[in-house]
Amino acid sequence: MSQTTKTKREKTVIKTSIVSIIANLILVGFKALVGFMSNSIAIITDAINNLSDALSSIITIIGTKLANKPPDKKHPYGYGRIEHMTAFIVSAIVLYAGATALIESIKKIIHPETPDYNTATIIILIAGIIVKFILGLYVKKTGKKIHSHSLVASGADAFNDALLSISVLASAVIYMIWQFDIEAYVGILVSAFIIKTGIDLIRESVNNILGTRVESHLSRKIKKEITKEPQVEGVFDLILTDYGPDKYLGSVHIEVPDTLTANEIDKMSRRITKNIMEKYGVIIHTIGVYSINTKDKGSIAARKDIENIVFSHPGILEMHGFYIDNADKVINLDIIIDFAVKDREELYRHIYNEIQSQYRDYNLNITLDVDATD
Repeated sequence: MSQTTKTKREKTVIKTSIVSIIANLILVGFKALVGFMSNSIAIITDAINNLSDALSSIITIIGTKLANKPPDKKHPYGYGRIEHMTAFIVSAIVLYAGATALIESIKKIIHPETPDYNTATIIILIAGIIVKFILGLYVKKTGKKIHSHSLVASGADAFNDALLSISVLASAVIYMIWQFDIEAYVGILVSAFIIKTGIDLIRESVNNILGTRVESHLSRKIKKEITKEPQVEGVFDLILTDYGPDKYLGSVHIEVPDTLTANEIDKMSRRITKNIMEKYGVIIHTIGVYSINTKDKGSIAARKDIENIVFSHPGILEMHGFYIDNADKVINLDIIIDFAVKDREELYRHIYNEIQSQYRDYNLNITLDVDATD
């Protein structure tokens, strides 16, 4: 991501967050006033929830500012991952808001208080619902557009607030018509929904911090682009590391004929790096090379034989990096075993022993590789 794009993205996040802060503070003022006047714990809780939304937006602004700090000696890949931490904090606030609403609703059941709803209460609640739905749609849509998990979380929180306000409105209308107070019970249901949303958002934030599998469409496009090079026979071990929104650094292995010179491989590697950066904004900083036996018919036949052995076992996803060094009597290959296999190490040992028993004169180097990308 260029510096101009980063600056534009930062301005968008800040602008969206400021709009959210202003809208929420206005709602806090009106709802707190109506809540105290009508003696409605649900409306007061709703006002507190709006205040937490404003706090979330402030945290999002701070996180975005810190994430755009330039790289330095201590953090050579920049500070982009701070946004994942920001999203986690915002998600925690959503969870806290849900838990608070649940506690207050339970208190209302244990110690009921007679509410005093009026026309002004209804108008304020309806206005708040409309504002929250529009705000949630705007913030979430902007967040998805610029890949800001913090804004997406804030947008989801705004929708939750709208649902909470709808429950309060429904409770108020029912009470005004039939004098039947159900706001505490409705509050429990809505609180449970908010808590679930908070847990889901936290789970997503934690996954982003830990590192997740790259989206299939991106990894497949990159591999397809690399195979456009005429001398590339296969693309393997693509690893992309997320260093913040739209910032991937990665490495990959390519299989090429053993007839290529170092100069030819160097030119090819540079072309690949340039093309992937220009088309997908991904920095491939390392391109490893697997050499393919093309000169010796015996080595080619051995590869087919070993492939048959490897793929005769269920759970094998891939075999690559195969090369026979007949001078030193060494066979090299990598295998990828599905994570669904209960004991991958046991299957690896079984395959190793089976191949070694048929090629006793060779030293066998089999790497149990990781299924990192599609």
